[in-house]
Amino acid sequence: MDKKEKPSTEQLILEAAEEEFLLKGFDGARTTAIAERAGVTHAMLHYYFRTKEQLFERIVAKITTLVAQTIFAAMGDPQRPIVERIRSGIASHFDLVAAHPLLPRFFLNEVVMRPERYHLLDDSLKERIPTLFLRLQAEADRAAEAGEMEAVDMRQLFISIVSLNVFPFLALPFAGLLLGEMAGDREKFLAARKAEAIETILRRIQKPKP
Repeated sequence: MDKKEKPSTEQLILEAAEEEFLLKGFDGARTTAIAERAGVTHAMLHYYFRTKEQLFERIVAKITTLVAQTIFAAMGDPQRPIVERIRSGIASHFDLVAAHPLLPRFFLNEVVMRPERYHLLDDSLKERIPTLFLRLQAEADRAAEAGEMEAVDMRQLFISIVSLNVFPFLALPFAGLLLGEMAGDREKFLAARKAEAIETILRRIQKPKP
């Protein structure tokens, strides 16, 4: 049996920093706490990452790339019908957020609400997003012309998917006001929201049955 590869010092620091930033945000995170989580000295942390800002930028880039890869890995396979790929993309994105429920608040509080940090998203996504959207839009246009789906602006559809998938995690503390006992069962609540997001998007893009 192969031995599991031991994480490098840099990986340990990045994993610890991700936990610290997600829990406490940029202002609340401390490099001393990150070093302690990683099991390294404070001097060693600064050897790999000179400033907290540099470490934070790496974490934003890592998370943004993970989100993009998760969605587009499902949507980007040209061998599958585009409607099926969109369904998979919605489900994959929802599952990612469910596995990392602190992500929505982190991005809202630490990036979206801070214009001085918008460039962090641009730097992470500008290389891959425009080309991928152009390809997906071309495929969607061909499918619409063939009568396989409704015409759709893929950028607007992507915004709708993210909105539907992210909102339940932002609203979860208040869901009991609307859903009563169901909100107390997290798994049942999230399964219902995932199904609703998929159904809502597919209703928008699928051609009505004759």
